[in-house]
Amino acid sequence: MNPARPTPTTRSPAALPNWLPDFCSLPVLFAVMVVAELLVLVILIAPSDESRPLLPRLATASVFVQWLALVCAVCLCKLRPQLEKLTPWLGVLMAYALMLTVTLVGSALVFAIDQQLGLGLTLPAQFQARFVWRSATLCALIGAALLRYFYVFEQWRVRVRAESKARFEALQARIRPHFLFNSMNTIASLIPSRPQDAERAIEDLSDLFRAALGNDTACRTLGEELDLVRRYLDIEKLRLGERLRVEMDVAALPADLPMPALLLQPLVENAVYHGIQQLPEGGTVTIRGRRLDDAVEIVIHNPCPPAGSRAAGRHGMALMNTQARIEYHFGRRGTLTVAAGAADFACTVRVPDESPDR
Repeated sequence: MNPARPTPTTRSPAALPNWLPDFCSLPVLFAVMVVAELLVLVILIAPSDESRPLLPRLATASVFVQWLALVCAVCLCKLRPQLEKLTPWLGVLMAYALMLTVTLVGSALVFAIDQQLGLGLTLPAQFQARFVWRSATLCALIGAALLRYFYVFEQWRVRVRAESKARFEALQARIRPHFLFNSMNTIASLIPSRPQDAERAIEDLSDLFRAALGNDTACRTLGEELDLVRRYLDIEKLRLGERLRVEMDVAALPADLPMPALLLQPLVENAVYHGIQQLPEGGTVTIRGRRLDDAVEIVIHNPCPPAGSRAAGRHGMALMNTQARIEYHFGRRGTLTVAAGAADFACTVRVPDESPDR
């Protein structure tokens, strides 16, 4: 038997179905408590014995139901690693049985304490079985609905993450050829007349190749991204000469801020190809950065020709791709805003400041 070959039943943890939510997380606990309280309201609003005021009954029922809900959540939270080792069906049955057991034991305990203290918060002593089994029945109905809801919600989240990753990889595949082909054309134009400059440009391009073809999930920093931008602009300066001028004011930015690879370069490339290159006199690409309270802001500004003489399909592709990548990596915490004027164009990238020195 080949020891390197895995057995048919071997599954990695990442491949296991995520059917049970994390009951230790605040959103899940909040959902459980809200559903429990809604159950209390529905029961008390329904026609029933009105000999006792509504508010005391509501307070008593809320404390009892919320206590049972929290005990069930804590038990599921602590036993989640063991439950997820089981098959999904067996794990669901065990989680369901655990909730019913906690409710049965908890109801019997609360009823016994109420009878011993004579508080009269539950039912008369002869109705103990009715009180316990009614509580268990309600738990059975609500517990089944909650487990089903959490299962469907977790599966939806898995699909959303998979679709986002696939869309991100497709965007990466579209960014890379566009960037690499333009850079190779620039170097090819330098070889006949300026071979030494072409050789230096190839060395700069090798670093850009490494970033463009590297692992998308690799951790990069803002300092490395700005260095790649400088290398790209050096290549373009060899092609455009004095027509391309650069101003960079990024000293205030944290160099160790985690940043997706090649997030800024497509925007700078747009500024060169759709702005500076189309102007006979050229212009200045300005890159400025500042550190806000909880975010980092980078503005890329360039002049552009009049609206009537601009090339078709200007900044759309790079802006769309960059916006999608920002949403993929940072969610709503990252933004890309555009200000298109009559004679200039500016992109503002804002990402959360998660540098180690914060």
